[in-house]
Amino acid sequence: MLASKIFTPTLRDVPAEAEIVSHQLLLRAGFMRKSTAGVYTILPMGHRVINKIIKIVEEEMNKADGQELYLPIIQPAELWLESGRWHVYGPELFKLKDRHNRDFCLGPTHEEIITDLVKKEVSSYKQLPLLLYQIQNKYRDERRPRFGLMRSREFIMKDLYSFDRDEEGLDISYQKMFDAYTNVFKRCGLKFRPVEADSGAIGGNRSHEFVVLAGSGEAEIVYCESCDYAANVERAEAVNAGINPDANPEKMSKVATPNIKTIQEISDFLQVSPEQCLKTLVYLADGKPVAVVVRGDREVNEIKLKNKLDCLELELARDDAVLELSGVPVGSLGPVGLKGIPVYLDEEASLVVNGVTGANEVDHHLINVNYPRDYQAQLIGDFRLVGAGDKCPVCQAELSSARGIEVGQVFKLGTKYSEAMDATFVDEHGQRQYMVMGCYGIGITRTMAAAVEQNYDENGIIWPLAIAPFQVAIVPVSNKDEAQMKAAFSIYRELLKRGIEVILDDRDERAGVKFADADLIGYPLRITVGKKTVKEGTVDIRVRRDGTEMTVPLEQVEQEVMTLIERGK
Repeated sequence: MLASKIFTPTLRDVPAEAEIVSHQLLLRAGFMRKSTAGVYTILPMGHRVINKIIKIVEEEMNKADGQELYLPIIQPAELWLESGRWHVYGPELFKLKDRHNRDFCLGPTHEEIITDLVKKEVSSYKQLPLLLYQIQNKYRDERRPRFGLMRSREFIMKDLYSFDRDEEGLDISYQKMFDAYTNVFKRCGLKFRPVEADSGAIGGNRSHEFVVLAGSGEAEIVYCESCDYAANVERAEAVNAGINPDANPEKMSKVATPNIKTIQEISDFLQVSPEQCLKTLVYLADGKPVAVVVRGDREVNEIKLKNKLDCLELELARDDAVLELSGVPVGSLGPVGLKGIPVYLDEEASLVVNGVTGANEVDHHLINVNYPRDYQAQLIGDFRLVGAGDKCPVCQAELSSARGIEVGQVFKLGTKYSEAMDATFVDEHGQRQYMVMGCYGIGITRTMAAAVEQNYDENGIIWPLAIAPFQVAIVPVSNKDEAQMKAAFSIYRELLKRGIEVILDDRDERAGVKFADADLIGYPLRITVGKKTVKEGTVDIRVRRDGTEMTVPLEQVEQEVMTLIERGK
């Protein structure tokens, strides 16, 4: 490809709308352009990268017995009503009506339509297992689309659905996809971690996220360097640490705490650690109040709480609502004697000996509070956020934390959708059984953005070789020098013969502009053809990732490039 022929409108300045590196660089390097909020046009360079990611994904899905098909983007409401998700999925669901006033949605995911297809076509255990996948656009009406391709309203996704006879079959399909995903992201040249995750709106009883490690990521994970444990903080668990476990419970008493409201203020006032305090927060679960008690140094894990309550909507109650519900302002609230609001107690908080908590009386707190002597809970469970420094639930080593970008997720759905939509098969005994399902997604456009977040410097993108738009860029210093251009085209033709993806920058631009664009776009290898080429018969080859340069005789250029490409795979 000649650079003069490809549509790559680069920008020198950072667009004001772009907040994170991938958003900035994909716009600046001419990989995409904004159409409207959360919707982007993918330009030729971006299209090349996406096609490479798709090719890798297709190869790994096919190796794992996946079969590709296309499912409709426009989905009838009846299927979503049948599964129970039409009113549950939330405002992110794009809904529309046709001219006959029938309800439809734009597919954010395809569990309903694939289940409907399979239940109509599969009747016998002999037709299972079945793994079907597609790669196409998805639509979610994000309240606040942001970060470019990271959280957009239209995006490209691969989604595969497995149908098995039983849980043992699902285990096999799940492991196939887990291994295939591992291969996909390794082949894309990304540093990533598979972590235990919450299933969210998709449902199911087990899930893993594949997280590309990057400081700009929205996902926070914890992991253990001493064993294989890793989890998204929404799902993470840790060993519960007792506070003063060897102390004798003392008599509970009330103390005056004038104008003391926060954990830090009570900690300083009473000379106790925040860990010894008990924090009581009131949430509204589908409009009904629930009090959650955690240690003073902890935060409530709202995902765990929502799952335990099995509610659709969960929100922290406003201060005025807390006062109306309990008769006590937020800073004085506590579980002892709390009336009219059920108490959900975090396991770790239940282990605090001689704790401090609000007395349900303005400007007063209770000291030496102990569970279950002094208060009761409707339920004890894991309701806290786990973080770095907590103890691994597997080996009890200290956990570390990192931020990352979720690029893929695998779910064990079980019979959630097959029962709701009556997707059954006849087993070898002539009995009807529900199909056991799994769901497996990869964000294609998000993977492209995540690759940039992990691979860049002050000059631009540094593409992993496997997904770079072109492997090699040839840059003649002067277009007006016929000898340089002749040598550049000769190298270009030889590399093409060897199957190397190469672009020749034949534009009538200064050398500095060409070099800057090559770095901005992120070609892994750059061959500079200049005066030395004409006088000495050599070119300079530069490796984008580490900046190393080498001078190579013309007759060795092709072999050196092949060696560098092979080494970089």
